[in-house]
Amino acid sequence: MLDLNPFFFTGGPVGCLLIHGGTGSPPEMRPMGEYLAAKGLTVLGVRLAGHGTTPEDLLRTSWQDLVASAEEGLYRLQEQCGRVFVAGLSMGGLLTLYLAARHPIAGAIVMAAPAYLSDWRLRWLPIIKHFVKWYHSSGELDLTDPEAGERIFFYRRVPLVFGEQVNRLLQEVRSSLEQVKVPVLIMQGRYDRTIPADSAQILFDSLGSDDKEIVWWPNSGHAITVDSEREAVWARAYDFIAARTASS
Repeated sequence: MLDLNPFFFTGGPVGCLLIHGGTGSPPEMRPMGEYLAAKGLTVLGVRLAGHGTTPEDLLRTSWQDLVASAEEGLYRLQEQCGRVFVAGLSMGGLLTLYLAARHPIAGAIVMAAPAYLSDWRLRWLPIIKHFVKWYHSSGELDLTDPEAGERIFFYRRVPLVFGEQVNRLLQEVRSSLEQVKVPVLIMQGRYDRTIPADSAQILFDSLGSDDKEIVWWPNSGHAITVDSEREAVWARAYDFIAARTASS
């Protein structure tokens, strides 16, 4: 049975904050956290407001609540670590960029984050939400590892108003990408059907950082932290962190 609680692994003076995706939960980040901790990092995996409990909790969750969850984790790590990197998956990647634009972090790892939401229904959401309360997921996943679905927990039923909050967060992030000056690693799977395929490039082009790169994973879907190339993803993230702390 998956542990949906946040996690904390004590390590050295370099910390890494891990942020799961929208409607998801900490298990999608825990194996990566265990890997980074084994490499000597201090790792904190947050559980975002409204997540890992019941879908009804998302009815009362704003984008500001999501930011507050991420900031709380960041502050906790900064109390113990001299340098803190932030890594997030999907909506967690958006929160990573939000923090990078507004807080003193050492670097950002952005995985499978959307540059925009392509669902045509979003434009009608202000009207639809008054008549339709829930979106029901088919549960179909784009993961190439048939066992990857057992490593994650996400809501199959999501309130439409939460989509509006995610879109507001995305707009806040897009408007501040030029303010991101720290090193950024963007990673995305070629089989990702959850976000627009050009997201990684759009985010990359909009960043204000001079130290930035994109890594594409040829055999991964959306949740690259648990899919077929997961161990290589973790290793690439660690290499990014190690290369930027070796001289500090």
